[in-house]
Amino acid sequence: MAADVQPVTSESGARMTPEERIFTLTEGLHRILEKAVESPSHWQVLLDASATLWRYSGGNVALLMMQMAQRGTEEPTLVAGYKEWARHGRTVSRGEHALWVIAPRTARVQQVTLPDGTLQRIPAGGQLPQGAVDQGKKTLITGWRGQAVFDVSQTEGDPLLVPRGGADSVVDAAELWSSLQTVASSHGFKVDVTAAQYGLTSGFTDFAEHRVQVGAWLSPEERTAVLAHEIGHVLLHGPDDGLGRLYGSSADHRGLAEVEAESVAYTVLKAHGIDRGPQSATYLAGWADAVLDAERDVMSQEGAGKRPVSRVDIAKSVLGRVTAASKGILEIAHPPGFGGKITAIDADPRLSPTAAYVGLGGPATPDGPVMAGP
Repeated sequence: MAADVQPVTSESGARMTPEERIFTLTEGLHRILEKAVESPSHWQVLLDASATLWRYSGGNVALLMMQMAQRGTEEPTLVAGYKEWARHGRTVSRGEHALWVIAPRTARVQQVTLPDGTLQRIPAGGQLPQGAVDQGKKTLITGWRGQAVFDVSQTEGDPLLVPRGGADSVVDAAELWSSLQTVASSHGFKVDVTAAQYGLTSGFTDFAEHRVQVGAWLSPEERTAVLAHEIGHVLLHGPDDGLGRLYGSSADHRGLAEVEAESVAYTVLKAHGIDRGPQSATYLAGWADAVLDAERDVMSQEGAGKRPVSRVDIAKSVLGRVTAASKGILEIAHPPGFGGKITAIDADPRLSPTAAYVGLGGPATPDGPVMAGP
């Protein structure tokens, strides 16, 4: 059955222009982040959704959650465009309205060096200026647009077998530990399990020595969680973290830095079916206070050349940093599922023992089509 896809309209009922749609989506995202600062529990809800939809940006995860909640439906789990669903044997059900995410507009350009040494960009395939040296092609973001997508719950057709984490999932701590070590190594850090203790901490990241320390007295599962936290620091809080210093979330501002690192660990472990809620509670509960402290800190330094930044700006920055770092880890750690994007099915069609059928009342018949998916 074909979908009755309704265009997004403005309050007056007129169809939105692309600019109006981006403005509306951005306003919605700001409301979500403001609410997350006012009510810290909403930050954990955003992280839970990011663990399922980790291939999406944090902002788009928040927008998808908001739109599904407005319709009184379950949270999104697997999202794709109309044509992408059709390529995988499913159609959008009649009467379903699209969800909207923010996607980049891109342009392919050619970079050249002019005879005087200056760099210039020209449209890809264009004629090079006389004497210019071709430096290769590059894709640039030129703007933003609204993109219509649909959750799997809005579609029908070929059944999907969806691996899911949870209490029944079996997580190999050693395998996840190995993946986290790979991430650390790719950033030039060595991981040491040692009985030595830095202060009263179970883990410590030494940027000067490029070393991550994890307590030998911890269980394998606890070591893995601590390593995930410390890798959050590795990815986000190094000496070159100019953005973190601007927003008060660098290693010099431990409150927000610790929230960021634990948010990365929480998301990575949640994606692997490990609920770190009780252990992460102290860190995550301090989310709102840390954002407000960072806002006050930045405002107080306005005279020193730092521009004032609102709590929503800070929250948006933290969400983007946390979800980008989590994605970088999960692309190596390979959790069950595919991060919410249907296009990943072709790349990695693995199944998990903890799987659930979606889009139908029960398991498919042995002769029926079964698609491996997130």
